[in-house]
Amino acid sequence: MSSEAGPSHEDTLNLYKKMLLGGSAAIISKTTTAPIDRVKLILQVQPTSTVSLAQYEGMRDCFRKLFREQGILSLWRGNSAGVARCFPNHALNFAFRDVYRTIFLKNVDRNQNFGRFFFGTVAAGGAGGATTLIILYPMDFARTRMAVDCKRDGSKRYKSMTECLFRIQEIDGYLSWYRGFCASLYFVVASRAVFFGLFDTIRTHFTHRGEQLNFVFTWMIAQSCLMVSGLSCYPLDSVRRRLMVQAGKKRKHYRGTMDCCRKVYRSEGLYGFYKGALTNSLRSTGGALIITLYYEMIKYL
Repeated sequence: MSSEAGPSHEDTLNLYKKMLLGGSAAIISKTTTAPIDRVKLILQVQPTSTVSLAQYEGMRDCFRKLFREQGILSLWRGNSAGVARCFPNHALNFAFRDVYRTIFLKNVDRNQNFGRFFFGTVAAGGAGGATTLIILYPMDFARTRMAVDCKRDGSKRYKSMTECLFRIQEIDGYLSWYRGFCASLYFVVASRAVFFGLFDTIRTHFTHRGEQLNFVFTWMIAQSCLMVSGLSCYPLDSVRRRLMVQAGKKRKHYRGTMDCCRKVYRSEGLYGFYKGALTNSLRSTGGALIITLYYEMIKYL
């Protein structure tokens, strides 16, 4: 009886394989797009970063100054924290999403009840992202702080992810590791829900008809869905990054998510929420590659 109700050994093995594939695809993509990711973060948070942070006028200017002042390897600064976070992040994200899909889409026929199917995929994507975020948020926090750690003389404030976390903890306590968490939760739930809601709906439209999607077409679907979700949710990402950057400072510029939104809009207008958005759109190629590699490799399970 229990063997029928519980997952089989093969199901458990397949789950671990999917987690490994998702994490491996993420590492390849993350390292490839790390320079774009760092430039995006710097442009996004430089209005609230340290006074020693060089001011950059755009994506090209930022790339040029980082290369000239800090060397080519500086473009990968913060990537170790990003990789340490991205493997478990995507491994858990795919795993939790599949778990929630099983719950929300149980006995749901896509053709007979499309509305419930669509909202089930939206809910599964959002819930999977939220669960993963709660577990791994301190890593994302450290990655952001290390990526924007750039003085004009090329020196670094933090040498490693653990040093970054514990030096900030000495000033602000352990709760500082979750600075900007509420804004991050809004962003992750919204962006994952929009992306997986669109991606799963479009992908299953073809697979339900027995069509085998090739690598390029799957990538095009993923890229389009990521750009839609990224641009629609980007203001939330900007707010959460700014809240992360001010952690560990004695003087806080923002009191919370809503205060940050008000001050950014008042001083910078709508454009303030979209600084680095173009770079983020280019960076989404890496995210689309993760999704595409995952579904390509899963064919061979």
